[in-house]
Amino acid sequence: MDYNNCLNNVKHIHFIGIGGSGMCPLAEILRSEGFKISGSDNNESDTLERVKQEGIEVHMGHRGENVDGADMVVYTAAVKSDNPELVEARKRKIPCLERSVMLGIVTRRYNRSIAVSGTHGKTTTTAMLSQLLIGSGFDPSAIIGGKLPFIGGNSYVGKSDIIVCEACEYVDTFLQLAPYISIILNVDADHLDYFGNLENIKKSFKKFVALTTGVIVVNGDDLNSLECVSEAKIEKITFGFMDTNDYYAANIAESKGVKEEFDLMYRGEFLTRIKLSVPGKHNIYNALAAAATAHFLGATPAEISEHLHNFGGVHRRFEVLGEAGGITVADDFAHHPTELTATLTAAVEMGFDRVIAVFQPHTFSRTAMLLDDFAKALSIPDKVVISEILAVRETNTYNIYSTDLGKKVPGAECIDKFEDITKYICSEAKPGDLVLTMGGGDVYKCANMIMTALKNKYE
Repeated sequence: MDYNNCLNNVKHIHFIGIGGSGMCPLAEILRSEGFKISGSDNNESDTLERVKQEGIEVHMGHRGENVDGADMVVYTAAVKSDNPELVEARKRKIPCLERSVMLGIVTRRYNRSIAVSGTHGKTTTTAMLSQLLIGSGFDPSAIIGGKLPFIGGNSYVGKSDIIVCEACEYVDTFLQLAPYISIILNVDADHLDYFGNLENIKKSFKKFVALTTGVIVVNGDDLNSLECVSEAKIEKITFGFMDTNDYYAANIAESKGVKEEFDLMYRGEFLTRIKLSVPGKHNIYNALAAAATAHFLGATPAEISEHLHNFGGVHRRFEVLGEAGGITVADDFAHHPTELTATLTAAVEMGFDRVIAVFQPHTFSRTAMLLDDFAKALSIPDKVVISEILAVRETNTYNIYSTDLGKKVPGAECIDKFEDITKYICSEAKPGDLVLTMGGGDVYKCANMIMTALKNKYE
């Protein structure tokens, strides 16, 4: 495909599933460039409401006539091949592109595209960097995998030649991109249902690195990441905790609570003191990646310090829902053992009397393949409740159940349904406790149910 010219004769682009978090930003950016945009979706959502308020024509439900007048159709990976709009578009020989392909086309329209990759931390780092660059006057466009309160959504349309986006490795999606700057946060064993093993993941990241045209910003403390960039011929900027990195954290404060504090160093020289408003050592890594990239682009140390401090997090990334009866309830997207370990380690260091984790395992394959790693991570908090496994796109050919995980975690309670988990938490949690729901699925619903129930009980 001719990525640079494929939109030349296109006036009207139709999005199937326009309310999706990855679709809405593309629609907004293309509309700002003068394209006529229409779309369809089955479900009402905040992102769909935002699209409607932009004045974009939206059809509820999928029907063949919805593609009338379209010169191009974009669809999400979740759309089945028998979708009536996709069938009709192909019948009419209208070009049909999967979302990741359109993301590649859109980002190529910016001279300085920044792709944030890594097995963990992509959304938070993309959000951090976007807020930092917008706040510092760079006016980038941004495509974020979660809602950033600073911009009131998951996308931002700027007027500069910079775009910041997440680069997801699953099913090699990020190989559609050709970034000017690639950020590599970490490379870990995940999505083994697709990759099979860590070596295949590394191969995929090496291909992604080879697509980068300007500079690579890489975690210098992570051996897998360094291996993936070892053959790259372009400039590399490293970040991490070790002082051998270009950018590193020094004098990290031992503080309790939802914050982190450290000196930002650049090749042995002090740049600024960073006071984060989000917890955990993993967020120091995310902040270092954002700071290194912004500094490379010309942000001042003062701007970096100010806007990283103002970053309050992303929806479902250690999102504190509230407190009732002295019990704090928070929710987090962590769904891989490495993410669970980072988040739970941060949680137990915050000074709560107890940390009670509610974990929803996400996919049978991940649970089966990483069972012992999950058990080790879930041994960190004081108490653990494990819900039934969320199937997502799989059937249980692995013959794995949440009780298999529960047996390996001392004192774990296996309770399938959110209603029953809510009742258990309301009877178990005491003033001074943190209740933290975790998972990549819909466990946030359980967090909201717990918060409501606790308010009813105590208020």
